Amino acid sequence: MSSSRRRAYPKPQYNAAPAPAAYGQAPAMDQLGQNFQNMNLQNGAPLQQQGQPQMGQMGQPMGYDYSQQQGYAAAPYGGQGQMAPGYDATGTNVGGAGAVAQPNMGGYGYGAGAGVGNVGVGGAGVGGVGVGVGGVAATPALPLNRIYTTDLLKNLPPPISDLALPPPPIILPAGDCVVESTDRTNAAPGYLRSTLNVVPSNHSLLKKSKLPFALCIRPYAALRDEDEPVAVALDTVIARCRRCRGYINPYVKFLDLKKWRCNFCNLLNDVPSVYDYDDSTQQLIDRYSRIELNNAVVEVVAPKEYMARVPPPLVYCFFIDVSAEAVASGMTATVANTILTNLDSIPNKNETTKVCIVGVDSALHFFKFREGLSEAPEHLIVSDLEMPYAPAPSGLSVNLAENRKAIEQLLFSFAGYFENTANPHFALGPALKFGYLMLESQGGKMMVFSATLPSIGEGKLSIRDDANITTKSKELLALMKAGDKFYKAFAVQCSTSQIAVDLFLTGSKYQDVASLSNLLRYTAGQTHFYPSWKSHQPEDVKKLSKEISKQLSMESAMEAVMRVRCSTGFRTSQFYGNFFNRSSDLCSFPTFPRDQGYVIEISIEENIPKPVVYFQAAVLHTTCFGQRRIRIITLALPTSSKLEDIYASADQLAITNYLTHMAIAKALDGSLPTARDFLTKSVVDYLSVYRKELISGHSPGLSPLQISTNLRMLPLLLFALTKHTAFREEKVPADHRAIALNNLGSWPLDQLIQSLYPSVYSLHDMTAECGFAEKLVQINPETGEEEVVDGELLLPEPINDSRTRMEKWGLYLIDTGSELFLWVAGEVVPDLVMDLFGVQHPLEIPIGKQELPVFEPVEDFEFNHRVRNIINHLSESKSSIAYKTLYVVVGPSAAEPITMTQSRDLMSLRTWALSFMVEDQSPSTSDYREFLTSLNSRVTA
Repeated sequence: MSSSRRRAYPKPQYNAAPAPAAYGQAPAMDQLGQNFQNMNLQNGAPLQQQGQPQMGQMGQPMGYDYSQQQGYAAAPYGGQGQMAPGYDATGTNVGGAGAVAQPNMGGYGYGAGAGVGNVGVGGAGVGGVGVGVGGVAATPALPLNRIYTTDLLKNLPPPISDLALPPPPIILPAGDCVVESTDRTNAAPGYLRSTLNVVPSNHSLLKKSKLPFALCIRPYAALRDEDEPVAVALDTVIARCRRCRGYINPYVKFLDLKKWRCNFCNLLNDVPSVYDYDDSTQQLIDRYSRIELNNAVVEVVAPKEYMARVPPPLVYCFFIDVSAEAVASGMTATVANTILTNLDSIPNKNETTKVCIVGVDSALHFFKFREGLSEAPEHLIVSDLEMPYAPAPSGLSVNLAENRKAIEQLLFSFAGYFENTANPHFALGPALKFGYLMLESQGGKMMVFSATLPSIGEGKLSIRDDANITTKSKELLALMKAGDKFYKAFAVQCSTSQIAVDLFLTGSKYQDVASLSNLLRYTAGQTHFYPSWKSHQPEDVKKLSKEISKQLSMESAMEAVMRVRCSTGFRTSQFYGNFFNRSSDLCSFPTFPRDQGYVIEISIEENIPKPVVYFQAAVLHTTCFGQRRIRIITLALPTSSKLEDIYASADQLAITNYLTHMAIAKALDGSLPTARDFLTKSVVDYLSVYRKELISGHSPGLSPLQISTNLRMLPLLLFALTKHTAFREEKVPADHRAIALNNLGSWPLDQLIQSLYPSVYSLHDMTAECGFAEKLVQINPETGEEEVVDGELLLPEPINDSRTRMEKWGLYLIDTGSELFLWVAGEVVPDLVMDLFGVQHPLEIPIGKQELPVFEPVEDFEFNHRVRNIINHLSESKSSIAYKTLYVVVGPSAAEPITMTQSRDLMSLRTWALSFMVEDQSPSTSDYREFLTSLNSRVTA
């Protein structure tokens, strides 16, 4: 086998195009819109040459040099009065120097740019003097983000690097923070992200903009505390406003040692008497060093009055399908073995966690432990499904630490109890009702592992998806709704008793995900779907085991409630995500999941005179070790009465998240065409408003497809959403559509965007550093000397999701957020095939679910090692339980003498993989260019 060390893979001789440096690199393509050689150039041509000049606020031509995007990425999320580099009208990173400060305009000065910078008004970083064509500097004002225009049709291919950028910077006035402003004093977008980073000062302006105002919330950014360094205040001293109940935060004002003013409702409150005293050291402290005044994201240990009852132990009830199909598929044995090997991962710091294990077919199979003893448990069977009951007063739910050996013995032999079963039924409803009876008084979590459609007892379901179902709206709508009311009613009942449910579905047949998902939607759980799962597929076993393991090890926040508070004049109006709305503004979570996100719509009810407004999400919960805590997340946003300010600071990813939830609601309440039309209409509305209100000097030749640069990826994302499995027009299996809708409605923002616009990495021509960890230099705190450490793995730059960007000799990795596809072009060079797969010809490459072979030593097979590193890095993350299975797909070639069976498998794989090329044409939709062209008449109508 030949070595791949530093090998360059030459392009095949038969291709007439000149070969790039690496094997078959595509001709140079400006994906990022960064091919600017001069300022005020966009997509390689001066703006003045693109028809009508684009006009700035002061009537002068403006441009936006996206080659300065590194400044955009480095911009602070909540800096005090800092103008983001990369937002200057000329494309120069001036950091706010020379901005012409206009009252209530945010420093719009699009003139010749002769501003005198670095004067600094009150530390705001704004040029105190600015000379611009059209006027002189007015009184210094808050320099909000400036607006720059992009023509969508001239911006092709779309610059997908924008998807990795942070939202437009939040510009706050100097002195707004009670302490020195840092990147920690305003919530990072990973926790709390607004669709608008400048808030309209009244409802009329918001309505005029047609833009939504909502918050995207993810209170926990990692599955485990150790991977998420959030500051914790341990002294149980909590300061809250007497009127709005907002928590003290970096944006309050202290009038003196005894009084503080609430930044939400402006009420004057008393400072707690012990606020400046450290009980542990018995000494006075500097209040301005307190954690909650220096961090917008903080966790506070709550005093006893925040506890409604003594924190109960964490209880896991495992309901495992033991029907004939579940046992035959290997699911029963795999689940039992996975739980067995992960008992140490279950949160049990105080050794109070309890477990209960129940087998379910047409009866309920209980196991009664003799508590504290290691002997095998007694097998008890309850066949009365009308009134399920506990067959023993104790021993069914036992302490994990005290009964470890007996629990291990049961899990080790669990599948053996049912190995010869012929029972085809699965009584899920009765099992859930028993779980409720067991957990009603203390709460807990029910984890259901099923390979069979519930077929007996309450909650019995029937097959609704068959070959006769068409794509007609009424039939599809029926399939997307629950087939039995039991699951929603039961889920609401569970939520009131602090019981959460998680589902792991591995059936090879229809399982009615649409009905079962109601269990999770109202108990803050999640549905995990593994279609056609088989234990003889190692990749299937690995995915299921990995995800169960991460679910079991996830830190549990029990008995949780979340409330979002706003400044006076705002109100939370709509709530989206998996939880139960206990009251008008209180969301209830029996256990708070760490791998989900939420969207809350905000209404403006009054005129907002303040230059800055505030929003605060608070999650009151009990940790898995019995401590009552409050996670507080505070966001400050500037306001404006100017429409251009609103558009210049709109967050295209957050808007996509909100519109996704709206589209789901319209699909479930109306139809899929209604949802798709809504998404297209939203794009038309934004383009129409921008054209009518924000582009000066209309002319007949001016393209109607112009939008602010910070929103230029929004049309592509919404176009991709209409092609997603959840909304696409083609016939899709009902379970696949239902799980897609469920995922879109519960995934956090980063995972949502990944699923809408998958990342495609070109591996054959990646740079030599890709596939290795980045080398970072840091100072050793003990020795004070510099040392080199490994950072994040370096990935290739993604390319556009289009077949036109893929070479016929290329190697590409497609990350859909749920799966990974390794696309091997049919005419790939033999050296690459040998180095990566160890075979001579592409037709010898194993296709489908695979793991790449491991070759040693690494230095002789570097390419194989680097590709495996990239795949392993993308397969899982610390913020999601999802594990992505790799599918190897070989593309078509001039000659592929394969059997008919192989051809069907290959064609299915190719069709599936290429369905994620969302910029391309599909059987029922146009490509992205045609989509944009079709918008012309609608925008100008």
